[in-house]
Amino acid sequence: MFSRTFYKIKKGLCALSKKGFIVEEKKFALLIDSDNVSSKYIKIILEELGKYGNVTYKRLYGDLTKSTNKSWKDALLAHSIIPIQQYNYTTGKNSTDSAMIIDAMDILYSGHVDGFCLATSDSDFTRLAMRLRESGMTVIGMGEQKTPEPFRESCERFFYLDLLAESAAEEAAEEKKQTEEDAITPLASIEAIIRKIIMENGINGTSMDIGELGSRITKTYSSFDTRNYGYNKFSKFLEQFHSIRLETSATAVTAHLQEVDVPLDTIEQKVVSILIKENKNTINIGKLNQMLNKEFPDFNIHNYGYSRFSKLLSDFKSVKIGALARTVSLDTEYLKKTTAPAKSRSGRKRSSKPQQ
Repeated sequence: MFSRTFYKIKKGLCALSKKGFIVEEKKFALLIDSDNVSSKYIKIILEELGKYGNVTYKRLYGDLTKSTNKSWKDALLAHSIIPIQQYNYTTGKNSTDSAMIIDAMDILYSGHVDGFCLATSDSDFTRLAMRLRESGMTVIGMGEQKTPEPFRESCERFFYLDLLAESAAEEAAEEKKQTEEDAITPLASIEAIIRKIIMENGINGTSMDIGELGSRITKTYSSFDTRNYGYNKFSKFLEQFHSIRLETSATAVTAHLQEVDVPLDTIEQKVVSILIKENKNTINIGKLNQMLNKEFPDFNIHNYGYSRFSKLLSDFKSVKIGALARTVSLDTEYLKKTTAPAKSRSGRKRSSKPQQ
């Protein structure tokens, strides 16, 4: 009776899975080339790969007797990685590549995984990546920026470990700084929220009585106090922001937003123009920010109510933000829709300009 009931339940789950109601987590084999990947990247590798599925195989290939590989010994224990020791019996020959390729094919034919992560900066694994993809495997590559293009292109996804590490370090530093200054909100954040409050709640989205403005700020930042910044009066505190102008009358003091010289739609059009000229329509966000500042010397994200450049870009429908907000790419599908000729009932062509 129990066996029949179990069989029916199992059969029902399989049916649901086929219909798409149950999504099984993909299983990945992680194969690391210790000769070309540093142990300092192991946490980043596992965290990034964990976004795509469950890592069931974790193997490291190389000669662990080398002084350059000593740092991997602690990482092996900490992350339950199986070392595959390989000695170089002949000078100039690398046995690591062969061992890693053989194991990859054995794992492939076992049928126990749905994909592979090849952590290496060596182009010798290009054919392996192609062969695994031919067998229907998801192949994710991870290496440094020095990785040759053939291997990068042979993978379904490729991640630059040095860039991810740099971004993680910046985020950690920012979090530490924020923790140390949690009692005092950064001025850039205050200015951004002030502009946002006025835009969303002010008269015509351009002005607001500073009494109401101060009340709304404290609702967002309960610890906000002008005395933390060396000011006894809120009006004096506001005078330090170039994007805000104060107007005093007999009965009130009003904060006005300074008009921006460059409209946001002009900024978006320039971003699109820059991306079209870039390789693969993708550019580093920091480089893009520099190019915009060079094109528009008065460009300042705080003048538009943003505290981060990546957030401003994310509100543009014509672009997409990459992982960890390191890159920005052209959203070609959106541009196709907006640039396609369309006529209204009056017979006129609709504007193709991206809407804000």
